[in-house]
Amino acid sequence: MRFEFIADEHIKVKTLLKKHEVSKSLLAKIKFKGGSILVNNQPQNAIYLLEVGDKVTIDIPSEEAFENLQAVSRPLQIVYEDDHFMVIEKPAGIASIPSILHSNTIANFVKAYYVEKNYENQQVHIVTRLDKDTSGLMLFAKHGYAHARLDKQLQKKLIKKKYFALVKGVADLADQDDIIAPIARPEDSIITRHVHKSGKYAHTAYEKVASFNEGIHLVDVHLLTGRTHQIRVHFSHIGFPLLGDDLYGGSLTDGINRQALHCHRLEFFHPFKGEHIVLESELPEDFQRVLTHLEKKRV
Repeated sequence: MRFEFIADEHIKVKTLLKKHEVSKSLLAKIKFKGGSILVNNQPQNAIYLLEVGDKVTIDIPSEEAFENLQAVSRPLQIVYEDDHFMVIEKPAGIASIPSILHSNTIANFVKAYYVEKNYENQQVHIVTRLDKDTSGLMLFAKHGYAHARLDKQLQKKLIKKKYFALVKGVADLADQDDIIAPIARPEDSIITRHVHKSGKYAHTAYEKVASFNEGIHLVDVHLLTGRTHQIRVHFSHIGFPLLGDDLYGGSLTDGINRQALHCHRLEFFHPFKGEHIVLESELPEDFQRVLTHLEKKRV
């Protein structure tokens, strides 16, 4: 895959590439695995000194698929795709990546899609992961350089994800608030998480969209950090666990038997097109069915 940059100052090639988030490991891959660096269409090395206006071209070697990730063919609901990124609608009930418990996962399906399309790069790069029983928008990078550039955005909190959740509690829920509480893994569990002073900083913001009978609320949640089970843990911590989320104390008697959580909005800056990408997702049938029932009960 080829990328071009124009030098805007008198610097070395590697310095210019660093400005464009080309890492040392990617430079090593270019050097040792069949890539190339060109300056004004002539081969050069990474320490070549550039003049203002020089054109630097890098050819990045293709990425072979991971052998230990099995390709499993299954239709994907693709919301957005270009040469660099892909966003899909992840259904509830399917894990993002393989584990001891899960083998038919989104990663397996995406690998099969890449193989069927005979894409140049066939490694699966997940940028934003969702829990098995969470539905909604899931972002993939289609090559390592794209993944690295979005990782920088993640570190700077520039990738924005918003979720709809149905929560239930007996107290009053503020119309909007920030839940800032550290999240850790309990010593006696490899699955669950809890709020604990030993944990990592976690910040969840929310706005109440609608309220229903029996202390149920629809909230629009903005993740400002990305800890495991963060939304589920934070809302359980304040006494409003998600409907269907029995792992964290959620009700199983309100019409949904998985956590009522859906990633409905995804925003990121496209580093290769220079565009701000905003994608929206409609609620899945099971979530919408519960909402319709709650609306009828409220009338």
